[in-house]
Amino acid sequence: MQDEYLDLVNENDEIIGTKLRSEVYADHLSNFRVINVFVVNSRGELWIPRRTANKRMFPLCLDMSTGGHVESGETYDQAFKRETQEELNIDTDKFPNRLLGHLTPAKDNVSAFMQVYEIKTDEAPKYNPEDFTEYFWLTPNDFFKRLVEGEKTKGDLPTLVRHFYGE
Repeated sequence: MQDEYLDLVNENDEIIGTKLRSEVYADHLSNFRVINVFVVNSRGELWIPRRTANKRMFPLCLDMSTGGHVESGETYDQAFKRETQEELNIDTDKFPNRLLGHLTPAKDNVSAFMQVYEIKTDEAPKYNPEDFTEYFWLTPNDFFKRLVEGEKTKGDLPTLVRHFYGE
């Protein structure tokens, strides 16, 4: 795990300090920033990848199309662009995309302060094999059926799918 510095924020998402990523997790903090991204095709299906087995958190679980930490001094939009390039080999300047929303731990019961984005494409991303092992195009309904059948997911994934795409 890369141990970069993350900005700590107050309830208004204003920077109040920094800590190493390892310290943020060791201290069980939720006042840091992340981005999450959904790739969606023209049929309304979400591109849902499976994390690799070597991930420290949520190994082999279903995940957002892209997710990552906003590094200290970085904006949400900069992290969106960087993480999407690193994990999916997608240049966000070349694909239709939009901000879906901003969520907070207190208001939305998520693990961190986050901005969630959407990228529209019918092509499956050429994902980084260090991040993901396989993927599925799933409607929100099909996604929730998999959960009922026992599929494991990264912590915030069901909350985000329900919040932005319904059941």
